[in-house]
Amino acid sequence: MSERIVVDPITRIEGHLRVEVDVDEKGVIKEAYSSGTSVRGLELIVKDRDPRDVWAFIQRICGVCTTVHALTSIRAVEDALKIKIPRNAHLIRDIMNEAQFVHDHVVHFYHLHALDWVDIVSATKANPAETSRIAQSISNWPKSSPGYFTDVQNKVKKLVESGQLGIFANGYWGHKAYKLPPEVNLLAVAHYLEALDWQKEIVKIHTIFGGKNPHPHYVVGGMATPLDIDSDNGVHAERLMHVSQIIDQARDFVNQVYIPDLLAIGSYYKDWTYGGGLNNYLCYGDFSTGDIYDTKLYRMPRGIILNGNLKEVLDVDLKDPKHVQEFVDHSWYTYDGKEGGVGKHPFEGETTFNYTGPQAPFKTLDTEKQYSWLKAPRWKEHPMETGPLARMIVGYASGKEEIVNIVDDTLKKLDLPITALQSALGRTVARGLESVLISGWLRNDMDELLNNVKSGNQTTFDRSKWEPNTWPERAKGVGWMEAPRGALGHWIDIKDGKTHNYQAVVPSTWNASPRDHKNKIGAYEAALKGTPMLDKEQPLEIMRIIHSFDPCLACAVHLTDLETNNTTEIRLG
Repeated sequence: MSERIVVDPITRIEGHLRVEVDVDEKGVIKEAYSSGTSVRGLELIVKDRDPRDVWAFIQRICGVCTTVHALTSIRAVEDALKIKIPRNAHLIRDIMNEAQFVHDHVVHFYHLHALDWVDIVSATKANPAETSRIAQSISNWPKSSPGYFTDVQNKVKKLVESGQLGIFANGYWGHKAYKLPPEVNLLAVAHYLEALDWQKEIVKIHTIFGGKNPHPHYVVGGMATPLDIDSDNGVHAERLMHVSQIIDQARDFVNQVYIPDLLAIGSYYKDWTYGGGLNNYLCYGDFSTGDIYDTKLYRMPRGIILNGNLKEVLDVDLKDPKHVQEFVDHSWYTYDGKEGGVGKHPFEGETTFNYTGPQAPFKTLDTEKQYSWLKAPRWKEHPMETGPLARMIVGYASGKEEIVNIVDDTLKKLDLPITALQSALGRTVARGLESVLISGWLRNDMDELLNNVKSGNQTTFDRSKWEPNTWPERAKGVGWMEAPRGALGHWIDIKDGKTHNYQAVVPSTWNASPRDHKNKIGAYEAALKGTPMLDKEQPLEIMRIIHSFDPCLACAVHLTDLETNNTTEIRLG
């Protein structure tokens, strides 16, 4: 006899996600259901608008992955109109995206996911001198004295003794699944607080090159960034040097704080092998060293891994109607007035709302029918996982030397096989390794930009196809990129100079998808199955696994229970 556990919403994510699981008498999850309880309608908002303006609307899909939708949208329009941007514009865009990656991954680890592995209250029992010894043994970070950790510990003690944990409220402190000694918990808490200060610096790269953060500015045809080292009205030498300094500081934080903490914490959880899931991995590829349409030049290679087979990397064609389709059999949408039964490629996709779920208040969803506002994207009808783990797996299988070396070196330090990556912990480790690689690419791309500027090349925009009278009557394009959370695609159909149709398939749609027309489950649902729970009243295991994907369910319209105004609920039965 199974028991239904409901967690709604999953906290420490962007947007609203509801998870329902069926647990057997031994506490093992037998079935899982992922329900996105937010609905995004921006595809409808941009219909009939000027394609050159679409990025500014579409960027508002999310305020956390604050730049990725704008960049992908711009790329879709440029693909449709066959626009090739100047190299400097490509570099600036990549620098902004790389800064977003590093910022997002550090914030996710410390502020959204670390508390699934770190017991904050336990830090009050730590010996600060021992924490200092541990810190100095794994890193050269200057803030590592006993006095420093004593000060941090006193702050935490005041919170705990007051009974008001503030930013650390609503945790499962004291849960049996926590394994870290108090001293390592104190180390993680101290760096949690440091990361809060650090993260506000790296986003300044967006304000310098894109005018502001969140939601920096872009332009079809390149960047509106005026590079002029001798002018006070553009991005001059002093601002470029400021960006360069921020990049060096980011690399130091990743290599001296984030990675040592990740490996130290991970070493205590090596036997936590749950949360692997589908073993199907999708990566569109990104961060080209040349033409963005030449996938051979991608630092992150494009490819598909099926069933964990690292000996074969399959291709994905985003314009092939058989490669990418979205199904709505268990989603609150219709296609051509019908509830599912067929998949649609995004070029032919539609966003037609059709809520058939229960009316509030309700206890559980009818998961035999429609139960999510997310569609079910599939590659050749296979559910896929996307994100940092997918990128590391595809890169490793593709033989990318940089990726192979960092993966092998890390697994050696943890004394784990490659298969250990296929877990919630492995997904978390992959995100850290990616941060090391990308912070290095950030340095390389900035150096190339500086060299271009010094040599007199300051061009960031090509207006040759800016005017609509240069466009064809009908044009279709796809923009893709690797966002922090995974493969992101935007498809646009331009007709008579206006946006005729627009569809976005985001990483968390792939990962958090409900069942499809063949009842195949998505990545979240697959990752949860088979996981034992120590305490059904405190579903820490569910949070660990879901957080390892770094969900982003943010959309244009949010649905809330207006009768109860509940913000968080965990229910048994």
